[in-house]
Amino acid sequence: MSDEEMEQIRRRKMAELQRAAVEEQQAAAQQEDLRRQKDAVLRQILTPEARARLVNLRMVKPAFAEQLENELIRLAQMKRLPSIPLSDRQLKQMLAQVRARQREPKIQFKH
Repeated sequence: MSDEEMEQIRRRKMAELQRAAVEEQQAAAQQEDLRRQKDAVLRQILTPEARARLVNLRMVKPAFAEQLENELIRLAQMKRLPSIPLSDRQLKQMLAQVRARQREPKIQFKH
C-alpha cells in the first residue's frame, strides 16, 4: 500500500470515529433530556418525601424504580392517581400492591 492509500484509510477511519462520537453525544443528550422531563413530571405528582423514597428505591433496584416511575407518569397522564401530589404513604401503598402482584421465585430441590 502506498502512503496516499494509508492516509485515505486513516481519514476515513477518523471520520467514522467522529460520526460515532457525535451520535453517542446526541443519544446521551436525548437520554438526559428525557430524564429531566421525567423528573419535572415526578416533581409535580409526588411530594418531596415520596420522591426521596423513589430515589432510595432507584439506588437499590434501578430497573424496578424506572418501571414504577413510568407507571406513575402514565397514571398521572390518565388522571388515575388518587391525588396529586401523591404522598409517601400513598406511594408505599402502591409499592405494596406491586409487590403483592409479583411472584416470588420458588426453589424446588430434587431428592
